[in-house]
Amino acid sequence: MCNEIVELEGGKTYPYKGNYSYYLEKKAEREQMDASSLEKNLNLLRKELEWMRRQPKARSTKSKSRIDAFYDLEDKTKGRKVKTEVELNVKVSLQGNKILELHHVGKSFADKNVMSDFSYVFKKGDRIGIAGKNGTGKSTFLNLVTKRIEPDKGKIVVGETTVYGYYEQKGLSFDENERVIEVVRKVADYITMADGSTLSASALLTRFLFPPAKQYGLVSKLSGGERKRLHLMRVLMTNPNFLILDEPTNDLDIDTLNVLEEFLLNYKGCLLLVSHDRYLVDKLTDQLFIFEGNGEVQIYNGNYTDYRLEREEAEEQKKAKLKAEKEREKEKIRQEALVEKQKPKLSYKEQKELETLGHEIAALEDKQKELTAQLNTISEVEKIIAISKELEDLQLSLDDKGLRWLELSDKS
Repeated sequence: MCNEIVELEGGKTYPYKGNYSYYLEKKAEREQMDASSLEKNLNLLRKELEWMRRQPKARSTKSKSRIDAFYDLEDKTKGRKVKTEVELNVKVSLQGNKILELHHVGKSFADKNVMSDFSYVFKKGDRIGIAGKNGTGKSTFLNLVTKRIEPDKGKIVVGETTVYGYYEQKGLSFDENERVIEVVRKVADYITMADGSTLSASALLTRFLFPPAKQYGLVSKLSGGERKRLHLMRVLMTNPNFLILDEPTNDLDIDTLNVLEEFLLNYKGCLLLVSHDRYLVDKLTDQLFIFEGNGEVQIYNGNYTDYRLEREEAEEQKKAKLKAEKEREKEKIRQEALVEKQKPKLSYKEQKELETLGHEIAALEDKQKELTAQLNTISEVEKIIAISKELEDLQLSLDDKGLRWLELSDKS
């Protein structure tokens, strides 16, 4: 949506005239140039520092100029350090064949139906995105999966080797008066890494960009982003083989997000991801659970972009079908109106004839009823023959007049 981005870092602002992709590209170039420049300056500073130690006094104009240059260089490099990134390489616990099974699960609250009859058996390496509008039951589903709440019907079976790592949108509730390192040591003093080595809580905090000064500081002093980073660290410390991430992009800085994204791309366990970040869902998942409301959950094989394009195409087809039906109805009405318009109209004489025929047909029908009634009451053969002949003539007359009446009626 943006065509200009301003980054705030290290007390400075860096403007970029372009979109987010352009920003990431140019930011990487700037950081590479800054790192290269810093390394050169540090090497030169070390060299000049040796010279300064051997040259305590400015004995010439040339020496004084070099001393001034040394102090300028020292100012440039002071407080600057090589950029560090969060390191995510924790161990993933071994996973058995039975991971997580949902059998005909149903859940509702009061008059709200969250899930009617949902079944799914998780497989190794499943990477599933959770999609749906707010209030359709995504958070309830995560609470069911983690056994925080029980289903109203059906059953949920968690494998014995399944180790959850649940990164919640609301974050963790920390004791504001605790020190950061105390929060971590409550989980473990030592953590096993992906290569089998162990790290102390302090060393792991350092990898998560919490230097010693931050580690022994109070939780209350942490920023929102730092709290989220600490939350992420707490989740990964348990070496989970089933990761559940609920809106992980909220409050994490871009660098941490990029490292997390790289970590998740290589993550060997199961992944459940809830995020409004379409780019992240597309990149990290290959299947969707779509919460449509009213207890309906659709399982879709594909990423979010595939689903959205397919849905938009279905909507377009539906609109096109409705439009075609409306056009057909309009054409039908138009044709009927055209036929009606092209019908020959009755002349005055024909109108009078039509009215007369109506009366005559009614009189003949009455006469027919009367003769039929007489026929049923007499027994003389001669009279029966005479009435029968009269009825036959009457019917012929009715047929002629009826045909003429229909002909004139179609024209009217």
